Amino acid sequence: MKRLSVFLILFLMITYFSSAQKRPNILFAIADDQSFSHTGFAGCNFVKTPAFDKVAAEGIYFTNCYAGSPGCAPSRSTIVTGRYHWQNEQSGQHASSWLKKYVPFVDMLEKNGYYTGRTGKGVGPFQYARNEGDSLWRKEDAAGVARSNIRYTKENDERTAGGIHTTNYFENFKYFIEHQPENEPFFFWYGCYEPHRAYEEDSWKRTTKKIKDAKVPLFLPDDKIIRGDLLDYAVEIEWFDLHLQRMLDYLEEIGELENTIVIVTADNGMPFPRAKANGFEYGVHVPLAVRYPKEFPSGKVVDSPVSFVDFAPTILELTESSPQGMKPIFGKSMKPILENPDNPDAARAYVFAGRERHSSSRYKNWGYPQRVVRSKDFLFIWNMKPERWPAGAPQRINPENPDELLPMYGIDENGVHHSDWAYTDIDACPTKSFIVENRNDKNIYKYFEWSVGKRPEFELYDIKKDPECLDNLAGNQKYQALEKQLKSALLNKLKETGDPRVTGPNPEVFDSYLRYSPMRQFPQPEQ
Repeated sequence: MKRLSVFLILFLMITYFSSAQKRPNILFAIADDQSFSHTGFAGCNFVKTPAFDKVAAEGIYFTNCYAGSPGCAPSRSTIVTGRYHWQNEQSGQHASSWLKKYVPFVDMLEKNGYYTGRTGKGVGPFQYARNEGDSLWRKEDAAGVARSNIRYTKENDERTAGGIHTTNYFENFKYFIEHQPENEPFFFWYGCYEPHRAYEEDSWKRTTKKIKDAKVPLFLPDDKIIRGDLLDYAVEIEWFDLHLQRMLDYLEEIGELENTIVIVTADNGMPFPRAKANGFEYGVHVPLAVRYPKEFPSGKVVDSPVSFVDFAPTILELTESSPQGMKPIFGKSMKPILENPDNPDAARAYVFAGRERHSSSRYKNWGYPQRVVRSKDFLFIWNMKPERWPAGAPQRINPENPDELLPMYGIDENGVHHSDWAYTDIDACPTKSFIVENRNDKNIYKYFEWSVGKRPEFELYDIKKDPECLDNLAGNQKYQALEKQLKSALLNKLKETGDPRVTGPNPEVFDSYLRYSPMRQFPQPEQ
């Protein structure tokens, strides 16, 4: 009897310690083009996000999370390397090549015994190795292996809008879990293609949404066309959230939810004028919620700024994975914040972001270099080439006749706007066309200028009072000391991280990297 009791105690101890030492799974969910304010938890009334809201309510919600860039490829590059995009050569630039030497944290997890996989959009758009000739390039997507390719068909198509991708994210996740090796924790990258454009126009009309529900940011005109465009955007956010909800429900069903760190965010801001591809709040400020009740407190809100550059070191530390083999990481683990959100010593004073080129939008594929620093309450932007058009050139060379220019602003002889003809750093959309077509209306002209007009070298915004970034305080005597402080913090960070735009030897190197997406030709700008 005593021997039986000893065996029982030993069995319980072994069970307890093996359970306590079980490494956490990670579900990393990232939407494509969603600004910070567009979740139910943030108070948005025209979009329903019950899955995000659950993660935020039962975990930690970050009010000030900043993407690495207002564009997808450089931003995702920052996530997986823990380095600012300007540190990653072409592997930090939109539609260029991914070099082998920029090892993502996903590889480190796999080396540490994690079963890794992804669905949907990974780290892109980048050109990965096509053949043996691309010997310096990585073959596999830096977000990991897509272990299945389950798509919607005519027989089971439940998509709520025509612009939604055919990838069945949840079924791919379920397949991944069903084939998970025994005793291996998992890391899964859920990369939704939504709410990236293009949208099915007026898809919102098949829902219970009402045109009056849409909240129009102050940098866009309040018109029913813009409201409808915002509601179509909301439909696609809800698609992302729906598949996330199914993943959470499935993890709960199989008993793995409580042992899974759930991270939900977006790669950059909404695909509207003056948002995506811009260093303003609606371009780089994104949602972030993290849930792991076993180790992190629930129901907490963190106002301290955090950055995508912090994601890689955080995930490596949480999984006890070594970064050996990666390029030096410049982010800082958020684990102290996650474990104790009320700890003031864990707060960051500043976070940083930036951009180079986005789409092919200027002469010789030039970009629009920006560097950004954000404190808790203020945003400072350095437009390094203020002589360039921030949204792209207003006139394009005719692809069918290289000796001819297409009409200015992309407006044809009938007054109809063609988005691919001008300002192509702004995604084609009804909102863009409305603003450009109505630019001569005295009530619309200011929105046109805000969207496409040239900008000063320096911009400073009080985010508490002006989240839409419309009142530039740079040069204002009242804010002189603050501007100097933020400018100094930004310059010091760029020097510390070896930004070629500041430290050389070739400040223009970013404009020289090959682009592997479609190219447009533009006339040489006047000097």
